[in-house]
Amino acid sequence: MRESLDLPIKLLPHHEGLPLPSYQTAGAAGLDLPAAVSEEGVLLRAGEKLLLPTGIAAAVPEGYEGQLRPRSGLAAAHGLTLLNSPGTVDSDYRGEIKVLLINLGREDFLIERGMRIAQLVVAPVAMARIKPVLFLEETERREGGFGHTGL
Repeated sequence: MRESLDLPIKLLPHHEGLPLPSYQTAGAAGLDLPAAVSEEGVLLRAGEKLLLPTGIAAAVPEGYEGQLRPRSGLAAAHGLTLLNSPGTVDSDYRGEIKVLLINLGREDFLIERGMRIAQLVVAPVAMARIKPVLFLEETERREGGFGHTGL
C-alpha cells in the first residue's frame, strides 16, 4: 500500500472546464497535468520551447517536492519533453504550476486545451546539512564519472 497525502490545489480562472490533475491508473506515480491554453490551442514548432500554463497552484506539503516530468507517450510519438526535467515545485511555492515544454521532433505540434502535457510526482525530500571535510570516504568507483563503465 502506498503512502497518501493531501495536496491542496487552487484552480485558477483559466483552468475553468478542465479536469483536475489525476492518476490515469492505480499504479501510476504521477498526476497528469492539463494544458490551460486557449480554445484555439498553441502551436509548438519543431525546435521551439514554450512555458505552458496548467491553471493550478498547489501547496506541496513541507518535506515534499513536486517533480514535473515528461509524459512518455508525447516524448515517444512526437519528441515532446520538458526542458528542465525534472522541474521542481518547492513546498513554499504558491504560484501557478507551469510546464516548460520543448519540441525535439521534426514536426510542429498543436497543444490543445486540456491535453495532458506533463506529470506531477509528489516525493519526499531530505534537507542536507553541509559538512565540509578534508577527505571523502573511498569507494571502488572513486572519481569515475561520465562513461567510466563503458557503453
